[in-house]
Amino acid sequence: MNRRRIRHRLEYWLTLSLAFLARLLPYRFALFLGQILGDITFGIIKFRKRVALKNLSRCFTKRSTAQLKRICRQSYRNLGKSLVEYALFPKLARKRLSEMVEFDHAEYFDQAIKKGKGALLLTGHFGSWELMGAAVSQMGYPVDLLVGEQHNPLTDRLMNKYRRMMGVGIIKAGTSSKSVIKALRENRFVAMLSDQDAGKDGVLIDFFGHPTSTPKGPAAFALRTQAPVIMGFIVRQGPKKQTAFLKKFDFLPCAEDREKDITKTTQKYTSILENYIRKHPDHWYWIHRRWKSTLPQWKKY
Repeated sequence: MNRRRIRHRLEYWLTLSLAFLARLLPYRFALFLGQILGDITFGIIKFRKRVALKNLSRCFTKRSTAQLKRICRQSYRNLGKSLVEYALFPKLARKRLSEMVEFDHAEYFDQAIKKGKGALLLTGHFGSWELMGAAVSQMGYPVDLLVGEQHNPLTDRLMNKYRRMMGVGIIKAGTSSKSVIKALRENRFVAMLSDQDAGKDGVLIDFFGHPTSTPKGPAAFALRTQAPVIMGFIVRQGPKKQTAFLKKFDFLPCAEDREKDITKTTQKYTSILENYIRKHPDHWYWIHRRWKSTLPQWKKY
């Protein structure tokens, strides 16, 4: 057995063990466990801490170092809590998620279903995004999630198993085009995250004042299918309550230049994402090297 397979097995069993422990605890204590995991990752392991602080300093130039560190620590804590909530899916599947997640403007979902074209649900690595997707599914709406494959195949299968427990369908990124269009034609919702570096295949737009490569997929699908686009951002309101703020995304493509339409559309929804990140900076996934392909000097950290 090579080192990679050994590492994958260790990661898998550690994940499985922590998930089992979280499900043994009352919900409030389980979230506290997530907060501790965030503190350990931030203060002791320091996983991509330098990356996160560098990203924050570039995006919030008027914030002090102390303020940026506080935001950074809180973002690690939020990520730890979100991971614990993900681990709780087998337990939460037997409960009403409506008691935990409230949707602002939930009528947008019904309006989309009535149009019969499905809908594209867009968000980023913001708050407990997996919990938001599960909550939409538990409300009775047909939801498929576009997912990339994890490096660890064991963990990848476990994550998808938990998603399916919540009624969320899986569309693999490698076979996305036909599957996404098929799902929309069947009047299903397709959820996508569009806030990570897309390299040379992305469209170049502005994000926090910097040129940023962003996936073309969401805009391309929206323009091709004319399916409604609904953006969602889940924000913690307390230990047991979160609010998912929904925003309908209306656009008028000129249908003359496809690439320009994609760029314009991508810029519009990315600006909406940026606005929510500015309001709740501790909810975003700062540890990603978001500008690695457009600002090469950022590869060093």
